[in-house]
Amino acid sequence: MSELTGLYALWYRELKVFSREPSRIVSSLIQPLMWLLIYGTGLGSIVSVSSTGTSYQSFIFPGILAMTVLFGSLFFGLYVILDKRVDFLKEVLVAPLNRSTIFFGKVLGGSTDGLIQIVLLMILGALFFGIPLSFYSVFMSFLIVILLLVSITSLGLTIGAIMESPEGFGLITSFVIFPLFFLSGALFPVDKLPAWLHVFVVINPVSYAVDGLRTVILGISGFGLALDFMVLIVFAVVMVLIGTAAFKRMKI
Repeated sequence: MSELTGLYALWYRELKVFSREPSRIVSSLIQPLMWLLIYGTGLGSIVSVSSTGTSYQSFIFPGILAMTVLFGSLFFGLYVILDKRVDFLKEVLVAPLNRSTIFFGKVLGGSTDGLIQIVLLMILGALFFGIPLSFYSVFMSFLIVILLLVSITSLGLTIGAIMESPEGFGLITSFVIFPLFFLSGALFPVDKLPAWLHVFVVINPVSYAVDGLRTVILGISGFGLALDFMVLIVFAVVMVLIGTAAFKRMKI
């Protein structure tokens, strides 16, 4: 029971920190909305995805959802470094809790924060950008997003557990986040890419999240929904295992 109580306390702490910063919630929505409004409209005026039967703005919407998860959840690991500096993490680690419980509490907290952002973004997408949503597409999108949230939050926490400074964390994540995003097919169809570039898209696990979201929201599939879920589940399990190991070895 103490482990469950500790898990709940860590999750609730992360949720309260997020909810007490309205500016953080607003700022997390500005970037994806600017991509949709400016990039989607501007580039959409010269780029055609008519073969998909949808507008370019709608086409990149699933990719923008994935981008929101990437940028928000990966940088969640930065709070581990900040917690080290204010000795909050040291106080948590001396509590009678397994480090795996502490890690899962952080993952749940970060994933909940990210899910709130995605819900708000999907509502705005349906209201102002004409994104077609149904009960099925919303439910399946949440499943895909949750798997991606757990994976990327675990990755961010792993980097945060290893790094000692915010500057080092930012440098490492820059080399991780941009290849994951730009090589995911978030902004372009992947079926006509050169063979050498298509290889990087295929080995990028985020590509399967984008493809899964695009499948359930727009009905446009590249890899197949079954393969998308299979890759995302494996990715989530692997990242959780790596993150748990990193937290167990973390030094304060």
